Amino acid sequence: MTPHRPALARRSFLALCALAATPAAAQTWPARAVHIIVPFAPGGSGDITARLVGRFIEDKTGQPVVVENKPGANGIVGVLAVKAAAPDGYTLMLATTSTNAANIHMYRNPGYDPETDFQVVGVIGSSGAFLVVPAGSRHASLADLIAYAKANPGKLNFGYFNASSQVPSEVLAKQAGVEWQGVAYKAIGNAWTDLYAGNIDFMFVDLTASRGQVVAGKARALAISLPQRSPLYRDVPALSETFPGFSTTGFLAVAVPRAVPDDIKQRLNALINEAIFAPEIHKRLVEEFALTPRRLDLAQCAEVDRAERVKWAEYVRIARIQPQ
Repeated sequence: MTPHRPALARRSFLALCALAATPAAAQTWPARAVHIIVPFAPGGSGDITARLVGRFIEDKTGQPVVVENKPGANGIVGVLAVKAAAPDGYTLMLATTSTNAANIHMYRNPGYDPETDFQVVGVIGSSGAFLVVPAGSRHASLADLIAYAKANPGKLNFGYFNASSQVPSEVLAKQAGVEWQGVAYKAIGNAWTDLYAGNIDFMFVDLTASRGQVVAGKARALAISLPQRSPLYRDVPALSETFPGFSTTGFLAVAVPRAVPDDIKQRLNALINEAIFAPEIHKRLVEEFALTPRRLDLAQCAEVDRAERVKWAEYVRIARIQPQ
């Protein structure tokens, strides 16, 4: 057997070199359960899409993926929980327009900086929102709603539970030259309850979270905040048809603390891109939720993240929202 030892030794040496060339984190991650923090209550678009992506990662890696809802303060409570977690790739954040683009412009000190504290590792998709009223509302159209608001200044109330639901309502008021009052909610479910009870008159809700209510006939969509009508809802006019150039769109993504090792970020990026283009998930994202999935590398994810902050700075400026 002696003549074969050099070849065996050489193969063993090459194998060890290959193993050494692979970062240690990539060799072992994930070795235990991964947690995705959703900074909002169950039932919203972030919660729904986080569970879809989480289930895919769980099936792909064989490790449990636990989705935890930590709502509060327009997403800030959940974001700070992720910021405080160990940067080891086992605590992910469902990043949204509110957490990554709007809060930094709406709060003087939210307690985090989305640019320096986090890195987006995958963009699930971008979309808009419906302006919804209860199915039995007296307002049958956007024109009806605005006409009533002009005739009754300050009498209409709108509900909101994050920046994506607050800012469009404020921008619309400025565009239409009307006044209405905002009512803040911690969870989307409470806002729906008050809408149906007549305690609020309307609200903006992202397409993912509102589709079921609209399709079931419980809520009526008066307008959509996309730049143009959606192919899925051709009978719902775009806000830009009444107010040219008016659209408010946002995004859903997955982020991690910036100090997470680069190889884990790359692995997550690959998994998320694979998840959102898996046939069953992609079909749901596009056909049910009107999201636009995007296969992006880490550099492109960072570009999208920064662009959203610039865009929402302008939205907040137009809405004349004073930082809290």
